[in-house]
Amino acid sequence: MTDFLSEIASGPQFRRKSRSASVSYGSREVIVGGGAPVVVQSMTNTDTADAIGTAIQIKELARAGSELVRITVNNPEAAAAVPAIREQLDRMGIDVPLVGDFHYNGHTLLHDFPDCAKALSKYRINPGNVGKGAKRDTQFAQMIEMACRYDKPVRIGVNWGSLDQALLARIMDANALRPEPWSVQAVMYEALITSAIESAQKAEELGLAGDKIILSCKVSGVQDLIAVYRELGRRCDYPLHLGLTEAGMGSKGIVASTAALAVLMQEGIGDTIRISLTPEPGGDRCREVIVGQEILQTMGLRKFTPMVIACPGCGRTTSTVFQELADDIQTFLRSQMPSWKLEYPGVENMNVAVMGCIVNGPGESKHANIGISLPGTGESPAAPVFIDGAKALTLRGDKIAEEFQAIVLDYVKSHYAPSNGVSDH
Repeated sequence: MTDFLSEIASGPQFRRKSRSASVSYGSREVIVGGGAPVVVQSMTNTDTADAIGTAIQIKELARAGSELVRITVNNPEAAAAVPAIREQLDRMGIDVPLVGDFHYNGHTLLHDFPDCAKALSKYRINPGNVGKGAKRDTQFAQMIEMACRYDKPVRIGVNWGSLDQALLARIMDANALRPEPWSVQAVMYEALITSAIESAQKAEELGLAGDKIILSCKVSGVQDLIAVYRELGRRCDYPLHLGLTEAGMGSKGIVASTAALAVLMQEGIGDTIRISLTPEPGGDRCREVIVGQEILQTMGLRKFTPMVIACPGCGRTTSTVFQELADDIQTFLRSQMPSWKLEYPGVENMNVAVMGCIVNGPGESKHANIGISLPGTGESPAAPVFIDGAKALTLRGDKIAEEFQAIVLDYVKSHYAPSNGVSDH
């Protein structure tokens, strides 16, 4: 029973064996695959030709925790702006590697704008959008040639909304000759997987090293994604990029992404993820980074920021104080992480509990590093605070939120400063 419980608690018991690919800029190196931690990445939605606006959004995404940031390179103006974006990021002290997203004209842009090709740390190529007919192989080869020339890794990203139609027709023709033809859905799966693997093999034949290749097969359905990646993972050893191609907006997008990615990562499949959320009008693009981090952290795969445990509330908690405090503390902790991760190594392992009544409040608070049990409806107007399982003090009055935040900050300084020798707390 002990071994069984430890297996449950420790998350996936294996990672799919894959090659590793390095994506770097300057001294910053991000390893994808090969057993390295799952990488969180994101993509801008600014006009890349707006170098300042794009650099500002990249900075925001990087500070939120995006370890790679992809930008659209769709026309000469965008390609010309890439070096300026990189320079602006350098001035701001942001060393996140940039990924160029190319469709249709990538071969031309990489050739005509060599400074763009050099400034990017990785290229994304969609085999379904590199050209039609005889042009397809030539233009694909031109992009791989540029990756080889500048020693850049490539994500070969297949998408079921833009499949290579010639390849799809070939697979459909072969399927028609089967004694028992596959379903349309199975044919689509096979086309996605074949496109990715054959394109990767072609890239290697053209001189791109196998450890410079990452694959993805993006779809928008949860069960489709799970089925495709299980088979893709079985048939190749390239690192895999996971994500629904159009997750959707709000809770739908978050739930769909979590449902798909959690199943695959629990099975050890996936080396880097992107949560393709549709932002609310005027919404924060960084939300997709936070969701990706929270999926990995709640699964026990990585640690990014202290976790806040909070009760959902019920008829015992008609006051909104615990909700407001939980939100304030969670926002405070995340906002501090860009500096804390440098000053207080290990702080991302900390757990904070903000509970709303006496039923589970004291117990949950004792399980956390720091916990507070706020009074529920009709309870004594006192909030006991527990530190490392023991009751430390009781807060009262109108400044409980400020006082508790100060307690949390003191705990971080006293327990995670490198000089204390407890950074792995």
